[in-house]
Amino acid sequence: MTVTSINNKDQEENDRPKHIVVVMDGNGRWAKKRFMPRTAGHHAGVKSTRKIVEESVKNKIQALTLFAFSSENWKRPEQEVSSLMELFVSTLQSEINSLHKQNVRVRFIGEISAFSEKLQKKIKETKELTENNTGLQLNIAVNYGGRWDIAEACKSIVKKIQLGELQVCDIDAELIDEFVCLKQLPEPDLFIRTGGEMRISNFLIWQLAYTELYFTDVLWPDFKSEEFSAALNWYAGRQRRFGKTGEQVEPTQTQQV
Repeated sequence: MTVTSINNKDQEENDRPKHIVVVMDGNGRWAKKRFMPRTAGHHAGVKSTRKIVEESVKNKIQALTLFAFSSENWKRPEQEVSSLMELFVSTLQSEINSLHKQNVRVRFIGEISAFSEKLQKKIKETKELTENNTGLQLNIAVNYGGRWDIAEACKSIVKKIQLGELQVCDIDAELIDEFVCLKQLPEPDLFIRTGGEMRISNFLIWQLAYTELYFTDVLWPDFKSEEFSAALNWYAGRQRRFGKTGEQVEPTQTQQV
């Protein structure tokens, strides 16, 4: 009698997310608990970012998208925003060679034109240096907002219609997919937010339609390898149905008897 079987290697790959997105929250609160300025928390958060990139490479994750600076973060105190911009430049300078050696390809999503020429130049240099790398794709969302992303996609589609390249009847979810950020990557499998808040905060709101949402109270500077492994293990235990029933997606165990 023939019974179906699941290859352990295939199952392991199914249990591993291809694309992880992270809202790195809690830097300011981490600093406040230690009676330090908020900027100290952001500096401490860089260490966690470095570790999670390394862990993603180690776990053969295809893509990692980090929410570094939202379009709403401009509302923060001017001094903090200025410090964040300086930290962004210095971090790119200090980390780029390491990322390149790890075969990481770095991309940026968001309205980059709003930044200083110095920062735009560093972003361009980082992108160009890692252009041909074939390992982890690291996407850094800066001055990014999910509503902005969808609005930009709509503008692009309208232009195509005006040029006669598309018709209104052509517009559907698949078409919009082609115009939003990260269109060349698998849709996010796992969303991680640190810091105890339980919302997506205008991050990839189109792309997260079927993403598994993982929230933790751990503040970002304290989010290390153990916490990342916990998130991956939690994901491996999820049953992803995409509108189907549990019985339809449950793998069938098989063997020859």
